[in-house]
Amino acid sequence: MSAPGKAPPSRSRRIAIVHEWLVHPAGSELVLRELLAVCPGADVYGVVDGLTPADRAWLGVGHPRTTWLQRIPGAVRHYKAFLPLMPAAVAALDLRGYDLVISSNHAVAKGVRVPPGVPHLCYCHSPMRYAWDLRDTYLREAGLSTGLRGWAANRLLDRLQRWDRDTAQGVTQFVANSTFVAERIQRAYARDSLVIHPPVDTHYFTPDPAVPRESHYLAASRLVGYKRIPLLVEAFRNLPDRQLVVVGDGPDRDRVAAAAGPNVTILGHLPREALRYELRRARALLFAAEEDFGILPVEAQACGTPVIALGVGGVRDSIRADDHAAPTGRFFPTATVEAITAAIRGFEAAAPISTDACRHNAERFSVPRFHQALAELISRH
Repeated sequence: MSAPGKAPPSRSRRIAIVHEWLVHPAGSELVLRELLAVCPGADVYGVVDGLTPADRAWLGVGHPRTTWLQRIPGAVRHYKAFLPLMPAAVAALDLRGYDLVISSNHAVAKGVRVPPGVPHLCYCHSPMRYAWDLRDTYLREAGLSTGLRGWAANRLLDRLQRWDRDTAQGVTQFVANSTFVAERIQRAYARDSLVIHPPVDTHYFTPDPAVPRESHYLAASRLVGYKRIPLLVEAFRNLPDRQLVVVGDGPDRDRVAAAAGPNVTILGHLPREALRYELRRARALLFAAEEDFGILPVEAQACGTPVIALGVGGVRDSIRADDHAAPTGRFFPTATVEAITAAIRGFEAAAPISTDACRHNAERFSVPRFHQALAELISRH
């Protein structure tokens, strides 16, 4: 909701919201949904649009305006392969006639050409990951770390990095989704940022006294490499008298299954309601990914569940591990089996973490809080 007593900022202004590709609703699309709640009537632009009618209606994007890539056969289905063409496609968007441009950026959206004198606010989920901090990881996972193809991929990413840095100068105000991302923006672009954390549906994710708290631990995510779920599973070989439940599916499922002992249960993908049930009944959520922010740890805390997490990235904003009066979780320093095992044992040896402390902390990231912070920012531009 907008700030009390004030009209939504788009009522008297024409606003364009430029997103990346609109294909599968994920974290950045949830932010887009709430941007539109603050700016009803804004026009949405995307590199390509492959959303289903149901997804389009749920996000509230209507029929987004797209770049010329939309007309290339196969571009929607294989959009990642068209990354080298995206800067030119985004730059070709015609944004004349708008009073404000907001880009929702983790790759190319901020590269739009904004008319002179028009403010450009960039909500930055991250600087382009594959051009900066995580380049080696992406090239290795794509099989492009060596040889002639590796050389060509690195030259392409060098060009994208220069373009990414240069287009940052066209942004009036950067908004980072975490302190971690604000630091990355400073390193990449030499620009300061305002931190506005992403919205989390704390109205849906709540504690339920009717769901008994159990003794097992929970890991939940898409089963892909950087989430490190096999590492969490391996840690339970050192904890044979504890139980781990894994929720999720993906390319790493076979690795997870191979690492799992008899004290690990793999449930696969679950619908949202079932995930909430699992968050409500687990003793704690285990989280080993380095995320720009990380929605799931906040959803867990909103359900009253502590989080044991790798102490890097956005979780340092969202988990109170060093608050001796009202902690909401615990950090482990490195992504190793030994560190995870020690963190679990330390969590069990310490005083119990209260449901109320977790819930109170999660409410800092509510949807109304996001709406108000964003509305106040827009009103200043």
